[in-house]
Amino acid sequence: MHTSWTTLLCCLFVSAALHAQEYRYEVGGAVGTSFYMGDANRSCLYLHPGFAGGLLLRYNMNLHWAVKANILAGTLSGNSADSGNNFPYGINHTFRRDFVEAGAQVEFNFWPFSDRYGYLHTKRVTPYLLAGVGITGAAGGRSFLGTNIPFGAGLKYKIRNRVNIGMEFSMRKLFADDFDVTEDETEWNLQHPYGIRSSLLKNQDWYSITLIYLTWDFGLRLDPCCGNK
Repeated sequence: MHTSWTTLLCCLFVSAALHAQEYRYEVGGAVGTSFYMGDANRSCLYLHPGFAGGLLLRYNMNLHWAVKANILAGTLSGNSADSGNNFPYGINHTFRRDFVEAGAQVEFNFWPFSDRYGYLHTKRVTPYLLAGVGITGAAGGRSFLGTNIPFGAGLKYKIRNRVNIGMEFSMRKLFADDFDVTEDETEWNLQHPYGIRSSLLKNQDWYSITLIYLTWDFGLRLDPCCGNK
């Protein structure tokens, strides 16, 4: 009898506090900027920035760990005249790419992220790290399709129950050196500008994405005392 009353009171409390419940999932949109790094830009952040944006879905495993899937699109461009390097024959090369990527990342929140459970020292704001894997495709006279490895950091803030805002910066390592080659050229280009073949850790192209996103929580995670997982 005591157990039944405890369960009933627990369920009544949960029903009265649904506005502050935890949710399993987040869905939302993101906008921001992107830039390329490679033979035409060795070290300058946000050189020739382009537009980036897309959709994301996040599964919150617990207060510290989450898995995120995203579909993003944007533009990237470069000009070897800005690289600071002297290329063979004094030739310069420019390019522009429209790209699409699909990927998934694991996120680690430095602080337990929630607007409730104060006894667990939760925070409405937390920095986080991310890493994962993705696929990048880009159009052009010479199309591109390859794997990318994203890693970076961000900051997320719970504006109110079920609404979150965040910002993140991430780099994408590509396993190819021809992202900056957009035409089927037989002459000199940026794939092997010095005639040196690229390797896993050398002469690979990169790009970066900086995003501001807004997400909405769904998929209520009910209190297990009421028989729900």
